[in-house]
Formats: sequence, structure tokens, C-alpha cells
Amino acid sequence: MGYRFTRDDVAFLRSQSGSEALECASSLALSSATMLSDIAELRGRWPSHHAALIETLLCRRRGKTKINAAERMLFTDDALQQATASPVAAHRAVEIATRHPGAVVHDVTCSIGAELRELTAQQHISGVIGSDLDDVRLAMARHNTVLDSPPATLLVADALTPTSTADVIVADPGRRAGAGRVFRLDQLTPPLLDVLTTYATRPLAVKCAPGLDYQILWDRFGFTGQVQLTSLDGAVREACLWTDRDGEPRRRATVLRTDPSGSVRSYEITDADADDIGSGEVGEWILDPDGAVVRAGLVRHYARRHGLWQLDPQIAYLTGDRIPSGERGFRVLEGSGVSEKELRRRLAAYDCGTLEILVRGLDVNPDQLRKRLKLKGSRALAVILTRIGRRGVGFICEPGVRMP
Repeated sequence: MGYRFTRDDVAFLRSQSGSEALECASSLALSSATMLSDIAELRGRWPSHHAALIETLLCRRRGKTKINAAERMLFTDDALQQATASPVAAHRAVEIATRHPGAVVHDVTCSIGAELRELTAQQHISGVIGSDLDDVRLAMARHNTVLDSPPATLLVADALTPTSTADVIVADPGRRAGAGRVFRLDQLTPPLLDVLTTYATRPLAVKCAPGLDYQILWDRFGFTGQVQLTSLDGAVREACLWTDRDGEPRRRATVLRTDPSGSVRSYEITDADADDIGSGEVGEWILDPDGAVVRAGLVRHYARRHGLWQLDPQIAYLTGDRIPSGERGFRVLEGSGVSEKELRRRLAAYDCGTLEILVRGLDVNPDQLRKRLKLKGSRALAVILTRIGRRGVGFICEPGVRMP
């Protein structure tokens, strides 16, 4: 859960004294080896707020790879965990600005304001409102959005009580309770179906966990909008429900990748794309599609776009004689069975000592298998274990490479 901030903590952190304290404390390691001495030093200088200083610095350090300007922001641990990564939030903000130029956008569960900062950065969005019931997080959002120009308008309000006439609504129901993460739709805070009902007459974007069973929304609850699965640098970050998508694809995968320069590139696949492909023998390469493509059920659509085919119609692995630009593929050296004895023998013949194991469709624990193989060579390889029909198969491959 992390430290529970008070309004007094936030007021101190936002003050000149708090800013100076954070600057001074930022030089401390706050590691497991130094934590006791660091706590003693901070308690001696700021006895009423040492815990808030420590938690803020730790959150800022954890948030650096996720949130732009994290080193200047205020967080709670839970808020940081649920905050949308900046590239994902920025991509959504651009989409809203493009589809609704001049709109006022209201984030009705704004928390510490990470999404608000990306919305206010869009010049074609005319106004941004943020609201939340947690006055501590809202106080943090006031600090975080003041870093931007223009800042968002903030107010205390229940997400299920409409408090603005904003043109577009954004919501991110809480996915944590006292016992940890929750997964049922009615366990979210506020419940997902209540959010959809409350704002049924306005364009709405609802951020959800990537494991959301969106088929239930269509089959049992009459949801008619679009589900967008988004990944960032290979990790699936969220499923976003869009309600203003009449006549558009129902499923969309958005893949965001950060290039060496720090720029974010993207591509999308939807269920409006063609998906007529076959399955067949392994080609020169095997590709494990991005998780957003897999979770959106768009593996065949992706394969058709790039001239690939499936090893098995029910398995997500794709194969072909080339790998699309920007994707990571495995060049096949030879096929194999899946027994440990055979794998050990074949890998030893390649002098394999370091092994990446990918598995789909088989009950195999890669870490446990790697230990049991007891490889002692010097070469790095990969093995892909899957099934074709009911038959388990393996493919020994060169290490994965990402195509330029």
C-alpha cells in the first residue's frame, strides 16, 4: 500500500520548504543498505514529514521510466502503479484532440493528474477538467498540473455524479482494493457498467486492465463500442473502451515502441483488416506477435498484412521468410521434439550454454526446464515450444533479433 499521505504532507511538499527538503534529500541513496541511516537523518531534520519525503523520492525514482517529468511530481504508491504511462496517455490525448477538435475533456477519476498533463499538452483541446473524491490525490494533481500551461481545472466530485458538460469523458476505474488487484467488472471503483451507463450520451474513453474479458461486455451487457489494446515497448498496458465508434472496427491493437532517440513510433491493426491466411510448415523465421495484437485477437490480421502464416490455426506463433521492420524474430536452425532428453542432446550439439525458451500451447515452465537441461556450452540460442494439432513440437533457433 505504501505510505498514506495526509493533506498536511502534500501542503508541505508543495511549499518552498518542502521543495528544498526534497532537493536536499534527493542525494540520499535510500537503498536497503542505507535506509535506516537515511531515515534517521531525515527524521532529525524534518520529523513531521520524513516519511512523506522518503515515499515521494522513491515514487519519483520508480516513475522515471513511466511518467514524463516524474522527478518533479507528487505520487502515492498506488497512484503511480495505476497511472497511465505517458506515451500511452499522450497517444490517447492526440486521438481525442484529432476526433474532437476544440473539445473540453473531463477526466472523472483524475487521481494525481498524469493523464491530465497529456491532455493539457494538446493545443486542439480547448479545456481540461479533472475530478476525484480523494482530496489528497487531488492536491497532488494541483501540484502536478501546475507544471503545465495551461493547467487543468480541478474539483472534488464523484465520478458517477456528472459535474460538467464536457464534450468528452475519460475514466480510469480503480483496480485495487484492500486485498490487492481486482478483476471482476463490478469490483472496480467505480463499477465499470455504472460508468458506461452514467456517460452513455457522451463520447467516453474508459481505461481498463489489459486482461479485461471484453467479450463479456459485447455478449452479456450490450456494449457496442470499440476495445483498444495498447502495448508499450512489448508490454501490454491497457484495454481502453471507446463509446463513440459507431460503424468502426470493434477491436483495435495499438503498438507503441520507443526508438533509440526517445521518439515513440506506432502502428495499428483492426478487425476490419483482412485475415485470410493459411497454416503450414515452418519458414525461415518464427515471430511471436506483440501482446496487444494477441490479446485483441488480431494475429491473423497482422499475419495477412505482412505475408506470414500460422504454424497452427489455434496458436499465435507466426512464421515466414522475412520479419517485418521493427519486429523481433527467431531464425530457425532445425525442428525438434519436446522431450527433455532430445532437447538436451540437440542443444549440446550446438554447444548451447544460454537459452531463451518461448512456449505457447504446452504446459511447460521455461525456468524449470532451463534448469533441468543443465546446458554447459558457450553459445546463446533460443528454443520455441508449441503444438501443431495435438503434437508437441520444438524449434531450435538463433537468438531473437529485432529487424531495423
